[in-house]
Amino acid sequence: MKGNSRHSKQANKLKKLILVVLVFIFIVEIIYIGYYLYNTNKDKKVNTDILNDFEIDNTQITPQKTEKMLKLEELQKENNEIIGWVEIEGININYPVLKTKDNDFYLTHNYKKEKSASGSLFLDKDFDLENGSSNYLIYGHRNKQGLMFEDLLKYAKEDFYKEHKTIQFTTNKEDATYEILAVFYSRVYYKSEKNVFRYYYFVNANNEAEYNDFINESKKASIYDTGITAQYGEQLLTLSTCEYSQEDGRFAIVAKKIK
Repeated sequence: MKGNSRHSKQANKLKKLILVVLVFIFIVEIIYIGYYLYNTNKDKKVNTDILNDFEIDNTQITPQKTEKMLKLEELQKENNEIIGWVEIEGININYPVLKTKDNDFYLTHNYKKEKSASGSLFLDKDFDLENGSSNYLIYGHRNKQGLMFEDLLKYAKEDFYKEHKTIQFTTNKEDATYEILAVFYSRVYYKSEKNVFRYYYFVNANNEAEYNDFINESKKASIYDTGITAQYGEQLLTLSTCEYSQEDGRFAIVAKKIK
């Protein structure tokens, strides 16, 4: 009888221990969910209608200096690493674009340089802002709440592309429209892999052959034919984000500036 009693006490202790562990795990999960929702709401608040916070003297607006360009200049007073603004009308892509000396900082910081899981949209560090480069290569995270480049994946459907064929990209120099020429899936390739299309290396063409090769490879990789191409010297814009159907997957859109 004593043995059974001892066994019963041990079983009760084990049940209590398991209960304590489960309660602890539950509390940790609640805290994590709360923290995630707090940061997501914070990211939404920080990134919503940023430019609308600025009032501009309408007399300053000219064909060479649009309202958005003037508002961008005001925003740059908060952070001089803001180099532009990208917008796709009709979807939730309407954000500042930043650039610094590496491609890491704005993966984890918002445009105010605050820690942020959503990060920011940022231009590849190798782009030459002073003299210009062939391709504005812009990276951004995806976010389950629809922030940053989450909506970029809508372009996987050709019908969506047909309703949203252009991208607006604004800098201090111009308020330009880009038309999409290719939409494709890709991934980050191993160094040992040969004869693969590493679109994420293309920022500036050293010659016409390099430019044309990038365009041809982009068109070849595209999941549907847009009927648009580009000629050497035309300014390009590439938007790139993660895609989870494969290891280190990527999803990219290439566009050219409309003259």
